[in-house]
Amino acid sequence: MEELSEDECRWLLREPGIGRLAVVVAGEPHIFPVNFATSGDVVLFRTGLGLKLEQAIGHPVAFEVDGFDAAAKQRWSVVVHGRAVEITADTDPFAEDLRRVPVTPAVPGERLHWVAIYPTQLTGRRFQVSGDFAAPPPT
Repeated sequence: MEELSEDECRWLLREPGIGRLAVVVAGEPHIFPVNFATSGDVVLFRTGLGLKLEQAIGHPVAFEVDGFDAAAKQRWSVVVHGRAVEITADTDPFAEDLRRVPVTPAVPGERLHWVAIYPTQLTGRRFQVSGDFAAPPPT
């Protein structure tokens, strides 16, 4: 297993996709899949009203993305620890720029709330795989 540098983690996060948001609800961990994009170090996603929004905003969260490099037969995982902030109505130029980043939710319905995760820690790992684990994940 190889520890990834923060720069490698940023590079792996550059492609929009689906990640997992981890929050704590009543002392128990909950994980939600979300479509995301990044701007610099900031992870962005959109959501509707509900538990995910209520429990993420203003609290420490974790966000995880993983992937597969078929040519190298390697899997990787990047974890962002940080604080989630709703930027839906913020009028500062930075928040306005963040809301211009294309984040397209995959699930039907209104996702009017923009959330930014400002990282406090960025970690990642990469590891070789063999056998059945060397095949690309199903799409």
